[in-house]
Formats: sequence, structure tokens, C-alpha cells
Amino acid sequence: MSGVVTGDAVYLGLEPARLPTRALAVLIDLVVVWAGFLVISIGLAVATASLDEAAVRALAVASFLLVLVGAPIAVETLSRGRSLGKLALGLRVVREDGGPIRFRHALMRGAMGVVEILMTFGVVACIASLVSERGRRIGDVFAGTLVVRERVAAGPGAGMLVPPPPPWLLGRFSGLDLSAVPDSLWLEVRQYLTRMRQLDPGIGQRLAERLAGELMARTGTPAPPGVPAAAYLAGVVAERQAREARRAFTPASPSGAAASEPSVSTPSAPSDPSARPAPPASPSPVSPAPAASGPAPAAPAPAASPPATGFAPPA
Repeated sequence: MSGVVTGDAVYLGLEPARLPTRALAVLIDLVVVWAGFLVISIGLAVATASLDEAAVRALAVASFLLVLVGAPIAVETLSRGRSLGKLALGLRVVREDGGPIRFRHALMRGAMGVVEILMTFGVVACIASLVSERGRRIGDVFAGTLVVRERVAAGPGAGMLVPPPPPWLLGRFSGLDLSAVPDSLWLEVRQYLTRMRQLDPGIGQRLAERLAGELMARTGTPAPPGVPAAAYLAGVVAERQAREARRAFTPASPSGAAASEPSVSTPSAPSDPSARPAPPASPSPVSPAPAASGPAPAAPAPAASPPATGFAPPA
């Protein structure tokens, strides 16, 4: 099996870890745990040198359970399935439905790991992983968990786009009201459309019908008769993408033109009435001008007569 499919038939794209990778991760964890156990044992031996033999043995058993059993359980619970070795190799423990593990899952894995790994030196765990289809050991089977790879190389199917709807559906959903559809539903529809070819045909059909029913309930409009659920989902998603594209590119030009037209016409209207009252005010200052110009020609007339009378006697 190349991936994990949840109960809702959603393909997670998580690849189960193989036995060599898991064995190397367990080896790293064991080296770290045994090193810590050795340091704690030496410290306890020095601190309990004055105690009797029974007390020393009790402390040794307690430290063994605390470090070799309790520590891995606590680390997997707090880190949501990532121990030091799994973190180094890009592995993680998840539930069968792909969700993060909890304390009960880590407790069952740790308790069975004492028998599978510590007491039998990993022989039972290796045999169980080889027999299991998804590489699960006995602790995974009882806990309902699975070790998967988080760092998976991108294959040819990575980053797939939403497939286009059939040509005869283009423009059929232009009148739908998509404002009530939440983003979570759009995400589910897109995930289904990009991975529907990786699902079981029967499960994929039921999932498409469920998503189409939720989409029709949100839009308030039933699907056209005879249109498959998957094609209906693809057509509605294409219509939403087309609206987003028009909203992103087209609204700037009409709004700018509409804003510029009223701004030009508004000042031109008041300019005409303001120019008309100016002519009545102009005649009042112009009328005294000719009155002032009348006495001006009278002044040169007497200036010309005295020289004529003065020159007459000597002649």
C-alpha cells in the first residue's frame, strides 16, 4: 500500500515506513535510552552505596522501568509520535485514520515493545513487520497505530491542479450564489478533485455525492439533471475560479473611468452660472471713463490760442 486513506476516504499521501528505516530509528532510540539508563544507574550506585542489597535492586528495577519504558512513552505522547530516532529519519507514529496518537496509543506500543524489542532483541518486531502489509509490529496492531514517512519525495502527482470540468458544463453555473459556501468545504472539494483518481471508485463516488449534496445545500440550487457528482463539483470550482480571476483583474478599469467622468463634469456646470453675473457689474465702472475723458480735450484748446494772439502785433 502506497498511502493512507482515512475513514472519510481522504487520501493523506503518507507512505508507511519500511522495515530498514524503522529498525535504524529504533536503534538510535535504544542507544540514547541505554546511555541515559547507564548514567542514571551509575548515579544511583554512588548515591545508594550505604543501602542494603534489596533497596539497591528495587531502585535498579524502578530506574529500568522509568528510563527504558516510561521515557519512550512520555516522548511519543508529548511529541505526537516523534521520538529522537524517528525525528532524525523523518518518521512519525500516527493512528490508522492519520490522526496524532495519544497517551493510550503510546502506552500500548511501549508495553508491547518491552516484549517485542527488549526481551527478544527485536526479532518478534521484525517478523511481525515483515508479515504485515503496512509494516506494523504487534504493538501497532493492538494500539491501532502506524509508522509513516513524513518526508516523502515529490512524485509526478505532486502539486496537481484541479481538473477542468467537461466542456459542455462551462458557463452552466454562472448564476449560482457561492457566498454561503465556507472555505473548509472548498478545501475538501479541491482535495477530492485533485486525488479522486487515487481513491477506490465506489468510495470516491460516495464522497463526491456527499460533497455535491453539501454544496447544493449551501448554494440553494440543485445540480442539473444527468450531471455526475464529480463533474458538478468540477464545474462549480471552475466557476468560482473564473469569478476570482474577473474580480482580480477587471474591476480596476471601470471604477477608475466612472470616478473620472463625474469629477470632470462637476466643475463645468457651476462655471457657466458664475460667468453670467459678471457682465452686469462691468458697465458701472465703464460709465465714468467717458466722463473723465471729456475734459481732457478741453485743456489743449486754450493752450493753442495764446501763441496766435501774441505774435500778431509784432507782424
